[in-house]
Amino acid sequence: MGFNFSKNEFNQLLESLDQEYQIYAPVRKKKKDSFSANDLITYDLVKSLEEIELTAKSKYSAKEIVFPIRETLFHFVEGEQFMASDTDDKYIIFLRPCDRNAFKRLDKIFLENGPEEDIYYKRLREKVKFFVIECTTGFDSCFCVSMDSNTVESRDYSAFLRFEEDGVSCEVNDQDLAAEFEAQAKEIDFEPEFIRKNKIEVNLPDRDKLTNEVFEHQLWTEYSQRCIACGRCNTSCPTCSCFTVKDVLYDENKKSGERFRRWAGCHIDGFTEMAGGHNFREEYGDRMRYKTMHKIYDFGERFDFDMCVGCGRCDDVCPEYISFSKCINKLSTIIEEGV
Repeated sequence: MGFNFSKNEFNQLLESLDQEYQIYAPVRKKKKDSFSANDLITYDLVKSLEEIELTAKSKYSAKEIVFPIRETLFHFVEGEQFMASDTDDKYIIFLRPCDRNAFKRLDKIFLENGPEEDIYYKRLREKVKFFVIECTTGFDSCFCVSMDSNTVESRDYSAFLRFEEDGVSCEVNDQDLAAEFEAQAKEIDFEPEFIRKNKIEVNLPDRDKLTNEVFEHQLWTEYSQRCIACGRCNTSCPTCSCFTVKDVLYDENKKSGERFRRWAGCHIDGFTEMAGGHNFREEYGDRMRYKTMHKIYDFGERFDFDMCVGCGRCDDVCPEYISFSKCINKLSTIIEEGV
């Protein structure tokens, strides 16, 4: 079911949807980047088309809406435990195809990766509707085509949107929203389009050839010399899902407190540190190897598609200009030439 909106009509749609949903989209925050006077492109609540940033890639993904940076799991008081309260909020998230595919990866990790579903992730994830933004061209660091995340299979979204100079054309796949769209726009024939070529092409290595010799290759020592363990690649990645868990006691009553989880990352110091001080991935190159193998080997062996979606954010944010796409290509070349 296709629709066409003028800009004013689309704003009326957003105003109507805002009565029931928290609407998140990439926005531009002037001179708010962490370490410079650059603009910060990130996710925030929006109420109008004019607030949505469509010309630049967001530094961070929409992951934190359903997997918060810090999330209380339960409270404890005098020996009793109480699960953290849920929210009644429902969400609409504007995002690009690669980020929609990133949620497919997160769903696997939190909902299908063990005998039990992660109830905290699930209860937020069930409240989300995705509005996919059509990409007319990829950004400089994107390699989504190589990772098969440039398209959205089975039209797995509530709406697909094409932003044009004079308005918005879209497809709606959600009967819960169809009436809202019909009330604001005229019906048209609409077919989603996806980019088919990036500036960067990645040659994925054959998983069967990722032998122990590859794990010990000197390639990884390059990253021991360059990486500074800042963790930016982890926090900007839409599919990184590691967290640490901590208990805190309240000052008012030392027998009460809460347990929360907080994002962690395989590149950050302390991530693999064990009791007694042993750290089994102390070298930064070992951490790069671990992340690389998780993104293009381990996850794929388990779920039949790779964890990385080729958004290129890790390349964008690295202060040492380490390129993950180049790392994958180097690895493939090493394997092709014989380890």
